[in-house]
Amino acid sequence: MSKKPKLELTWIGKGDRPRLEPRILLEDSERSYHAATRVNDGDIFDNRLIFGDNLLALKALEQEFAGMVKCVFIDPPYNTGSAFEHYDDGIEHSLWLSLMHDRLEIIMKLLSDNGSLWITIDDNEAHYLKVMCDEIFGRANFTANIVWQKRYARDNNSAIGNAHDHILVYARNPDSFKLGRNRLQYEEKTKSAYRNPNNDPRGPWQSISFTGAGWRPNQMYCIEGPKGQKHYPPEGRHWATLEPEYLRLRSEGRFWFGQDGNGVPRLIRYLSEVEGLVPSTWWPHEDVGHNDEAKKEIHALFGKENAFDTPKPERLLKRIIDIATNPGDLVLDSFAGSGTTGAVAHKMGRRWIMVELGEHCHTHIIPRLKKVIDGDDKGGITEVVGWQGGGGFRYFRLAPSLLDQDKWGREVVSKAYNAEMLAEALCKLENFTYAPSDAVYWQQGHSTERDFIYVTTQTLGSDQLQQLSDEVGSDRSLLVLCAAFRGAADRWPNLTVKKIPNHIRSRCEWGQDDYSLRIENLPKAPTKPGQQDLFGDDGGTKR
Repeated sequence: MSKKPKLELTWIGKGDRPRLEPRILLEDSERSYHAATRVNDGDIFDNRLIFGDNLLALKALEQEFAGMVKCVFIDPPYNTGSAFEHYDDGIEHSLWLSLMHDRLEIIMKLLSDNGSLWITIDDNEAHYLKVMCDEIFGRANFTANIVWQKRYARDNNSAIGNAHDHILVYARNPDSFKLGRNRLQYEEKTKSAYRNPNNDPRGPWQSISFTGAGWRPNQMYCIEGPKGQKHYPPEGRHWATLEPEYLRLRSEGRFWFGQDGNGVPRLIRYLSEVEGLVPSTWWPHEDVGHNDEAKKEIHALFGKENAFDTPKPERLLKRIIDIATNPGDLVLDSFAGSGTTGAVAHKMGRRWIMVELGEHCHTHIIPRLKKVIDGDDKGGITEVVGWQGGGGFRYFRLAPSLLDQDKWGREVVSKAYNAEMLAEALCKLENFTYAPSDAVYWQQGHSTERDFIYVTTQTLGSDQLQQLSDEVGSDRSLLVLCAAFRGAADRWPNLTVKKIPNHIRSRCEWGQDDYSLRIENLPKAPTKPGQQDLFGDDGGTKR
């Protein structure tokens, strides 16, 4: 049976997919930062700033955060050929598409069911990116192409001046996103239309038409005004509700007949009842800022000499985060740039993860976030949201590759890894969540509430495996990764015993830093006279 063809974007090298080895994230407490004191109960401290290649970082996040990210905002290099200080923004077209494709596939897995992806892009790649996203997310999951007016001054140097960027929006599940997305709050200009001329205790209001287009015989009744004047629907229209509903609304004082009481009946709508505005695809600079505003925000933080070339205004990110999330939700930006996404999310009480490879992770993002946390950032949306400081973040870097080559060209474990890192890396390789227990030595990670993993660089004998089996019990299972084992593994139905892969255990240095936690409490495996453990001198635990 022939495979049904589908519409897709093809480019040179599309099928050359990178082989991604799961990496672990190493926290650097010296670069992590937290407020000296808690400012309020809503402070969030477990935000993450990751320094490293964002493809590897996304892969590292996949296992822990799959299905948990409410909003992904990315502002990738636009591939314009411009010479940016902080990015190589002139990648050949096919390479750029491959770069984006690999990252978007993982981002899709990270999004929650009601989550959404927002990508800022210009005309140079927007339409190719749209077709590629249709292929990855499904064309039905395309939500909007928002036009952001990034420039307010006319560009007289081009044949046709470029005044906008695109924001492509995709939902993981369009129905769930529509149900959960937020409306926009009314601007002050719109709120000013609501007044209270009659001192109504229910607050400001405005009157709206009580008619609808067309003729409906059961909605053509007579309405008598407070001065006795009789009103009928205008020609070609009908009253908005049936008469019983009209009488109920009138009994609640919901009609306005003008200041003199002789006007056409109009329905009263109170400001407190307004749900907000449904977002549209046109975002003028008056509402969400422009490029010059973004540069001024960066200049205020770092000065003109240390500015970031392509920032986004904080008001733009606030609009996106307002629509896509609620307080406490998780926001991800894997092209963090100058850190605007994290700064805005932090001020708005959202959790955040940012990834950045460039050195401006240290020169721009960390100093910026410190100012936000200390309450010293007075610009951007600070005043609008009433931000006063608080919270914190943890800084991570990507661990090096687990595998290296020895002088003979064989794959071996990198010398940069210690035993604890080995255990965490093996958890990722076996698709377990690394979560070592302080109380149970063999619980170093889990895949479910009853499935655990245990890594030890020792050789295990049948007595040791039997003790493990007894402790695990019949209602749980344990994957045991060890240097070697003695005995038939099928003797213990609740254990799956595997040798650490040859290319990993070939490094005898592991015996000098065994990560077996309380393995010393297990009985020693018998050894023949003169026999040594594969990872140490005597099979004992060395910490």
